[in-house]
Amino acid sequence: MNVAIIVAAGRGSRAGGARAKQFREISGIPIIIHTLSRFELCETIQEAVVVLPGDAREESLALAARHGLRKVSRAVEGGETRAESVWRGLQALPGEGVEVVAVHDGVRPFVTPAEIDRTVRAAEEHGAAVLAAPAVETLKEVEGGRVVRTLERARLWHAQTPQCFRLGLLRRAYEQPGALGADVTDCGALVERLGESVYVVEGGADNIKITTPRDFAIAEALMNKFRYQG
Repeated sequence: MNVAIIVAAGRGSRAGGARAKQFREISGIPIIIHTLSRFELCETIQEAVVVLPGDAREESLALAARHGLRKVSRAVEGGETRAESVWRGLQALPGEGVEVVAVHDGVRPFVTPAEIDRTVRAAEEHGAAVLAAPAVETLKEVEGGRVVRTLERARLWHAQTPQCFRLGLLRRAYEQPGALGADVTDCGALVERLGESVYVVEGGADNIKITTPRDFAIAEALMNKFRYQG
């Protein structure tokens, strides 16, 4: 069995608005429901655990049921950092029978089921795989306001989610000293610390993380695009 951990425990202050951004609506439906719907359509995911602010767990389960999302098995309270929230999601998994865990940002609603399936299958084969998009702009390394060097774009990728791992490997990564700190924003980086290889699965530019007020306007346009293509 493969399980998704959907991390949506933040308050989203940078996005503005009175509500946490994962519950704000795009085209009349909460973002978290759009995201969970992508996993509902995946062949490779059998169950989903949602990590949320403590006061939002019941609302989340009710929303999932209302929208017919049968894979959502439980909602757990997140921690102070993203890493703590992922760890709490891991602790909520069944004790046996889980092969691959797919960790995904709750506010990335435009990932496609095909992208998820490809990343899960890569993790089944290699142990660790992350969805990522090739860099399309020139990137500079800067120190003290001065360019230190221009990085070789052909070797640079923007990490996205889901990031998928065999369960035992991901548990070991989060049991390392310092793994739950605020500076840990990427599961793949923790697995890299173990000396393990992390493979890349190419994803698309539409898989944005909704973070700022501007992102909501982009999201509405993307939703119209998805609807037209569907």
